[in-house]
Order: sequence, then structure tokens, then C-alpha cells
Amino acid sequence: MSEQLKFSGAGFVVGILSGLLGVGGGIFLVPLMVTYFSITQHIAQATSMAVIIPTALVSSAVYGFHGNIDVGLAVNLAIGSMCGASIGARIMKRIPAIRLKQLFGLLLILVGLRMVVS
Repeated sequence: MSEQLKFSGAGFVVGILSGLLGVGGGIFLVPLMVTYFSITQHIAQATSMAVIIPTALVSSAVYGFHGNIDVGLAVNLAIGSMCGASIGARIMKRIPAIRLKQLFGLLLILVGLRMVVS
């Protein structure tokens, strides 16, 4: 199977999970790219951010069509997120790949625990 077909298939599955669970996809994409496609942590995280844009636009349109978006909240979160993402991307470039993997894994564990407990 070609690499492009594998990437498209992975993107399809991640898109379903993102739309279903209301996540950007990075929690699925980054580990998938690093573990199964042998992509470096830095490239995986940056690529994940690029993939989130079209994924979020499509799922947001569907959610919006059904009246499930608080537009004011979304605008305020988007403004803060854009500023924060710029800073985060600059910081990420200075962190070694192994440390990024550890931080990402820790984040997944903490978020998972929080969701299980609440």
C-alpha cells in the first residue's frame, strides 16, 4: 500500500474521531505519525497543527449548521489560541524531541485522568 494511501486512511479515521469527540486531532495524529510513520516529533506536531485547520473548519460548519456553537465564545477562544499558538510554536523549536514526547505523553495522561475522574 502506498504511503499516500496510508496517510489518507489515517487522516480519514482521525477525522471521524475528531468530529465525533470534538478534538482537533492532534491527540491521535501526533502519536500515530511518530509511532507508525516514523516522523520526528517536531514535524508531527507542526503537521498536526496544519491538519487541524481544515478538520476544524469542516466539523465546525456541521456543528454550526445544527446550532451547536457559541460564536462569541469561539471568537474569544480563537483570539487567545492564535496568540498562544505563535508563542508555543516558537518555544517548541527549542525543545529536544525526547522532551517533547515526554511532555505530550504527560499531557495525554493528565487529560485522560481528568476525564475519567470527572
